[in-house]
Amino acid sequence: MPSVEMLNARTTARDPAAAAEDICNQFGSVKPKFVSLFASRDRDQRALNAALRERLPKDTRLFGATTGGEIDRDGMHSGSVVAAGLYGDFDVAIGLGREISRDAVAAGEAAIKSAAQQLGARADDLGTKNYVAMVVDDAFQFRKEELLLGVMSMNQALVAVGGGASDTEFDPAKWSSEIHVDGEVTSNSVAVVLFRTRAPWAAMRSHWYVPTGQTIRLTKIDESAQRVLEIDGKPAAQRYAELLGVGIDELEFGKPKGFAANPVALRVGREYFIRAPWKPLPDGSILFANMLEQGSELELVKATSAGESTRRFFQTELPARVPNPRATLIFNCAGRTVHAAATGQAQELSDAFKVAPPCAGFNVQFEIYCGFQINSTLTALSFGASS
Repeated sequence: MPSVEMLNARTTARDPAAAAEDICNQFGSVKPKFVSLFASRDRDQRALNAALRERLPKDTRLFGATTGGEIDRDGMHSGSVVAAGLYGDFDVAIGLGREISRDAVAAGEAAIKSAAQQLGARADDLGTKNYVAMVVDDAFQFRKEELLLGVMSMNQALVAVGGGASDTEFDPAKWSSEIHVDGEVTSNSVAVVLFRTRAPWAAMRSHWYVPTGQTIRLTKIDESAQRVLEIDGKPAAQRYAELLGVGIDELEFGKPKGFAANPVALRVGREYFIRAPWKPLPDGSILFANMLEQGSELELVKATSAGESTRRFFQTELPARVPNPRATLIFNCAGRTVHAAATGQAQELSDAFKVAPPCAGFNVQFEIYCGFQINSTLTALSFGASS
């Protein structure tokens, strides 16, 4: 019966050749069709790519991204390289769109068209259960919502999940990220990995927030669509602080009682998509991580246990959707790790990955789920085996 299987490897070797050799030794004799490479930003990405490409079979597709932390079944790591080799009943293609800072929509469209062409897939095919896309971009171009318009242009029913290539750097002025596509390492780009399979799979998302029943209305937004000037007719930061019962200086994302603990969400059916406020600005406005629409209504949500909710996702929610899960690619919001650390839950969150199925992933800069940019969320693409 159809299945997708995963080989896992993690290395702390600093020398690119030694790291690549270690990864391939851990893969053993199996020849993967597809390898994902999630490498700490402080590594020499081009040398690592060349060393791994040299050792992999020529027809193995190689995809990768720089990280803000690496993830496998042993937990969350930093300064390492996590790799996964997928094999089994699937076909895969990788499309690359360039210069997203210049025209993000065109880049997203170019990436999905290239991937579809490699598989001989028509636009109508992409909305069927046989296809799913994984999307990773250079997050620090901040064009994710626009490039997703391009990715979804061939078929709005395409299921797309992923996140932004990231960095270990905390200074926004120094942020950068890179993406691996076969033998190339590039920035200012978006990669679309398109899978075709008859094995069971699901694109999923998990966050640790619950609705409060309290809503806000975005009554004034500037032309960037990301800076909220007024909430409920009042200065935005002042109103948000009032609702949380904290000072404006306690709001910034990462502070234990602020935006990370109490973001807002867009309700879509039964789903709550997190739309994260990022920082209060000196003029009293709030900078959000998402593009927003003036007049829209969002619901305040509040954080619950980081570890408990993540364990529940892996132990209950994921197996309910994917029979016999064998391979899971994970895109964990870096903000989740920041909040977990600020609230003393970092180890609990890391330990939650020990109950996951075979997995590989990384801390990302903003997540993708079903064509949406979301925040403060773990998104995942999981494959299983038909019984």
